[in-house]
Amino acid sequence: MSGPLAAGDKAPGFTLPGAGGGDRKLADFKGRKLVLYFYPKDDTPGCTQEAIDFNRLKKDFEKAGAAIVGVSPDPVKSHDKFRTKHKLDVDLLSDESKAMLESYGVWTEKSMYGRKYMGVERTTFLIDAQGRIARVWNKVKVPGHAAEVLAAARAL
Repeated sequence: MSGPLAAGDKAPGFTLPGAGGGDRKLADFKGRKLVLYFYPKDDTPGCTQEAIDFNRLKKDFEKAGAAIVGVSPDPVKSHDKFRTKHKLDVDLLSDESKAMLESYGVWTEKSMYGRKYMGVERTTFLIDAQGRIARVWNKVKVPGHAAEVLAAARAL
């Protein structure tokens, strides 16, 4: 991919293992809108709040014709524990190889306290029913984010 993904681009395909077993792929959502949110790590404060917020609005997203899928590099076993602990019903996919994270441009160099490392940049993509990216939220701030994405899904 040359440069970051933007509205109008075709969403890169993927097949990843999901919490609860089985694989999910982009083609599973053909004909529906998809909220694809990338987060750094299960059971950390920001990631937990984001997952709870999306989960709380899941029925509203469904009414808007949109599915919600979260992706992180954590293993499926971690996702299973995370979902159970916080009573989550949203799909969580595992990309331990980071190939999908890289194809969406969210596996990036980060910096904390002067130390550089690779990690997931919290990003959300709204993908339309034809598999094209309708909207991108980069460097997401969690408070109010799920509601903002819901409004965009309803308007799409």
